Amino acid sequence: MIKQEPLQTEQARDSQSMNRFLNPQVRSIPPSGIRKYFDLASGNKEIISLGVGEPDFVTPWHIRDAAVSSLERGRTTYTPNAGLPELREAIAEYLHNQFAVTYEPKNEIIVTIGGSEAIDLALRSFISPGDEVLVPEPCYIPYAPITTLSGGTPVGIETFAEDNFKLKPEALRAKLTPKSKVLILCYPSNPTGGVMTYEDLLPIVQIAQEHDLLVITDEIYAELTYGIKHVSIASLPGMKDRTILVSGFSKAFAMTGWRMGYACGHPELIAAMLKIHQYTVMCAPVMGQVAAHEALTRGLEEKDRMVESYNQRRRLVVKGFRDIGLECHEPQGAFYAFPSIKSTGLTSDQFCERLLREGKVATVAGHVFGLGGEGYIRCSYATSVAQLQEALERIDGFIRKVKAEA
Repeated sequence: MIKQEPLQTEQARDSQSMNRFLNPQVRSIPPSGIRKYFDLASGNKEIISLGVGEPDFVTPWHIRDAAVSSLERGRTTYTPNAGLPELREAIAEYLHNQFAVTYEPKNEIIVTIGGSEAIDLALRSFISPGDEVLVPEPCYIPYAPITTLSGGTPVGIETFAEDNFKLKPEALRAKLTPKSKVLILCYPSNPTGGVMTYEDLLPIVQIAQEHDLLVITDEIYAELTYGIKHVSIASLPGMKDRTILVSGFSKAFAMTGWRMGYACGHPELIAAMLKIHQYTVMCAPVMGQVAAHEALTRGLEEKDRMVESYNQRRRLVVKGFRDIGLECHEPQGAFYAFPSIKSTGLTSDQFCERLLREGKVATVAGHVFGLGGEGYIRCSYATSVAQLQEALERIDGFIRKVKAEA
């Protein structure tokens, strides 16, 4: 009689054997730290989520209508790989008018599947094994994993609340090596809301030029600034040709699910990115491109109204955290607050997990965003004022409970 092994043992062995098919780099990359908190909160209607980096606004009606109309007219074919000519022209005009950067629509702009694809294309196009990619942290989570998958080495540069989480030139210089090739900037910052002014960028420009660095600037939150105008590093003297400007429609136009983004840069650099784009996704969906064109040409008033609403919520949330007793630097961009929870004696993970279970508020632990993130939590204020007020009350109650236990 043949002895049959327990099913659980067979499954465990099968799982282990499947690892032989996996790229070691993929095996080494952990799942997104943000997903952990989403999964814990999933399906619980009592929980108020401040964890989602997504506008609570619905895409404006006329933008949706433009996409529906294009479908009704039978516009369902491929577009040019780089995107609809009229959309690239609108992007060029928009960037020139809003941020004083000038690009040629025909060969310096590519429309992508969200800003995320643009970042992936850039890193895969420019990174060779052993190249180092400099990343100010805390930062958007995917930069380091995509760098690793591209064969490069991510090098974190810690930023600090006392500097409003700006990249300081001395910190950048301290991390430079002969292998340094790319500097990634994300300002306004996810998760901190920090911004870089013209004066802040000048010494960074000097270092980039001295050390022949290519800059990838992720400007997805460029429109979401409060009391200060966004400055693109691509607009500074001598920087346009050594900069890839990445942006999109998700945040400013409430179009996250449309997955529409773009990248701009020197024709030779964009041509390299276009090669990968051609072989992987062909082109962005035509109906999304039509909607994006509508957003740029007729959606600026709605964008401004959304930004004003975020500004009101920003003031509410920052004051709320400070009144509770949590230190919170004032974010000047994006739609996140990044308060310090060090005074509670809990780690970021402990604080977020307990707040979720006991206070029914979902946030994201700061450590998942890299160096300097431990001791902080990320809270999105892209939700209703009523929800924010209730969340602040719950957080206050939770902190009182934690301090009473100490």
